[in-house]
Amino acid sequence: MIKFGPSGNSESFYEEGYTHTEQAAAFVKERGLECFEYSFGRGVRMTEEKARSIGAAFAKEGVEISAHAPYFINFANPDDEMAAKSYGYVLDTAKVLKQMGGKRVVFHPAAQGKASREEAVALTVERLKILRDYIYLNGLQDMMFCPETMGKLAQIGTVEEIVRFCQVDPVYTPCVDFGHVNARERGSLRSVEDYKVRLQYMLDELGYDRMKHFHVHFSKIMYGAKGEIKHLTFEDETYGPNFEPLAAALKELKLEPYIVSESDGKQVEEAQIMKKMYFGE
Repeated sequence: MIKFGPSGNSESFYEEGYTHTEQAAAFVKERGLECFEYSFGRGVRMTEEKARSIGAAFAKEGVEISAHAPYFINFANPDDEMAAKSYGYVLDTAKVLKQMGGKRVVFHPAAQGKASREEAVALTVERLKILRDYIYLNGLQDMMFCPETMGKLAQIGTVEEIVRFCQVDPVYTPCVDFGHVNARERGSLRSVEDYKVRLQYMLDELGYDRMKHFHVHFSKIMYGAKGEIKHLTFEDETYGPNFEPLAAALKELKLEPYIVSESDGKQVEEAQIMKKMYFGE
């Protein structure tokens, strides 16, 4: 079952007087949405009591919660000690998310730094093998760990690189941020075929079972010579991508991902728009 929802709380959530993540469960459900992504972008700091309280609220409403791991993860860091911190960020996110009752951990894989592209990608692959071992050692292999496509040229995370990372082990499932792909490739996603080519590549490499319920981030994104600049809303007419051709491609390929809106301040409203587009309402 395809699911739609916001990344974090939209401006309207706060404008209506809400303040707690527990309240987001009903807020999202009342707007016809089915999932919600919590961000630990600045670090994993949450008590078990709070995590279980959030989990209970989302379970009550039947809204599925995922989590974004801290933004400063870098599995291509040449310093082993710094890379070790990245393992901790992913594992800590997974442990807290499990307490919340969620299963999907999204993370940024790496930055190129001073290494060559291939050196950085190869090092990331080796580090993801180590992370895989930690995942199994911690009994977290029933969760989905989703390396994300990235929007800046200096970041590791092309569609091809994310597929390579996911080939390390079945615990990894792609998070495709189509706004990032479009920004990185300077406006490449325009037609249904543009989306289908990339999705079919992933299907061929990873198989339908791995891809059927993959993870999606979607928003329009401003870009320049170095890739992503900032997230926008659907009101922007200069930058893409547009959602309608993706909806058509997903239907044709019989894929049912979780689609998380990362639109600037309007995550809930634009998740609703995408759902209406998808179902032709």
